[in-house]
Amino acid sequence: MVSFAAEPIFRLGFFPVTNTVLDTIIVDVLLIALAVYIKKNIKLVPGFIQNLIEMAIETFYSLTESVAGERASKIFPYLMTFFLFILIANWSGLIPGFGTIGLYEGKERTFVPLLRSATSDINTTFGLAIVSLVATHMLSSTTLGIKEYLGRYFSLNPINLYVGVLEIIGEITKVISLSFRLFGNIFAGEVVLGTVAGLSAFLFPLPFLLLEVIVGLVQALVFSMLTMAFMAILTTPHHEAKEVSAK
Repeated sequence: MVSFAAEPIFRLGFFPVTNTVLDTIIVDVLLIALAVYIKKNIKLVPGFIQNLIEMAIETFYSLTESVAGERASKIFPYLMTFFLFILIANWSGLIPGFGTIGLYEGKERTFVPLLRSATSDINTTFGLAIVSLVATHMLSSTTLGIKEYLGRYFSLNPINLYVGVLEIIGEITKVISLSFRLFGNIFAGEVVLGTVAGLSAFLFPLPFLLLEVIVGLVQALVFSMLTMAFMAILTTPHHEAKEVSAK
């Protein structure tokens, strides 16, 4: 059975380094290496990799621009970063050896995999949700100004103050929603794959692997798109929002 919590592999002082932390480091190294490679190999006549990346960037930027308008240049880096990190982290758990190569520890001979998908750990998904929330509110305060930003939540008008309290509660629930949705889907996928692989190691797991490839892509899109939508909403000035609602 797949452990609900990430398993520690070794310790650095008081800090336990888990198998999901190792996967996070691998994903970060891959993304940094890809960025460096692209920077050093940009050509006027692009190759296959450059074409693929330019197409993805153009598609996502156009989508962000259609939602956020002139604020797209500020929001797009967050959207693309979340999407790439979560996508690679999700798919990394499908690589042969992830979750299957490890050690048996303790008297009960419990199997501990050396590597495990980072997004199958609630700590990772919760951390991503916190980063999304903090980045959204920082972007909102710098775009709108502190006065208008705080005016969304605090007011001398009792009705507006009540609405502001509901808005604050809504922001807290966003963290729970983002983190548990991503964690639940990826962790459930690991459990299903582990169960299916235990029944048959060949051919039978292939449809489930294909399903998890799709789920990994969809969950990366959902998290990044929701972050983009939240950023677009919270960076919209109040007078613009009122004009849109009036129309």
